[in-house]
Amino acid sequence: MAAGFGSAVGHAAPPPRTVVIVSGGNAVSPFTTPTQACATGLAAGNTDTALRRHLLDRGHTVYTSPAMAGRGPVTDQGGFGAFGDCPITLPDNMTVDSTAAIDTAGERLARFLTHLHHNYGAAEIDIVGHSMGGLYSRSAIRVLQGIGSPIRIRSLTTIGTPWQGSYLSDYAHGLTPKSDCHGDAFCENAMDDLKAEVERLVAGSGREVNRAYLMGPGGWNEFQAGVLDDIPVTLIGGDRFAAPAGAGPVNPSVWPNDGIVALSSALAVDVSDRVLPHRRCLTFDDTHSIFVSDLAGLPWETGITWDPRVLDAVDAAITDPAVLSAGPCPIS
Repeated sequence: MAAGFGSAVGHAAPPPRTVVIVSGGNAVSPFTTPTQACATGLAAGNTDTALRRHLLDRGHTVYTSPAMAGRGPVTDQGGFGAFGDCPITLPDNMTVDSTAAIDTAGERLARFLTHLHHNYGAAEIDIVGHSMGGLYSRSAIRVLQGIGSPIRIRSLTTIGTPWQGSYLSDYAHGLTPKSDCHGDAFCENAMDDLKAEVERLVAGSGREVNRAYLMGPGGWNEFQAGVLDDIPVTLIGGDRFAAPAGAGPVNPSVWPNDGIVALSSALAVDVSDRVLPHRRCLTFDDTHSIFVSDLAGLPWETGITWDPRVLDAVDAAITDPAVLSAGPCPIS
């Protein structure tokens, strides 16, 4: 058809908005596209599978970013959350090392987002970050802004993200005593487990996800001031676990929590408006993940990225990212 008679020549439709799911610390997650995923096990790993499926069913164009707990590309996984026969394996330089330092992971994620831009036409991206994935995402956004990337980050949704750190890392660094668990065995065991992991790794996310590193005038959060000025952020937290009955006054940096991150941290209650100027907050009685739910003997639907209510909330946040509130979110 000749130009001028309804031809699309020179008027190609813009690529659809893209959703990218970013998994968290110590996660192993495969790269998936809207049409390609792992053929065996959990199609997108234990963090992303239910969320990816839900958003695809709602008509979104969804990719999951690859993550490996250590150096190297993602390989087939056995054990809890197993997956295999994945059609695409991306190289190490665009695979998030989910045990690495926050900014190292962010640089890898920025390279992955650039790959999506160049090879899949992703120009306008809604990021959904679970756990440390929310911090990795913020770091990646800073990188993209710093290099003048044409990629537009339309919105950021964080799910169980330790904006102010995790009380487990606080314990590992001597910032929070085990007595703040008030004798709760699940809390105490989790503290000991992360401390052992932090000591094993020596460096990386586990050593940075604490109040001393993230908060305060010279902290990582304040260094990120300005990055989110034009990006609406939805914060989703879980409060499945409460302090034991009769515990008396409790440390709000510990209780209530999702088994790994306190609600106050997931909702960034002490993060300044300089860092987080446009925010809205949602709370669900969920655990941090299906792994935590499994440890606690709870159904997977209590994991915050598998709860149908959370999946609907993420869909709503992406569909209409208009800011519903501003300033710190209160915790009732």
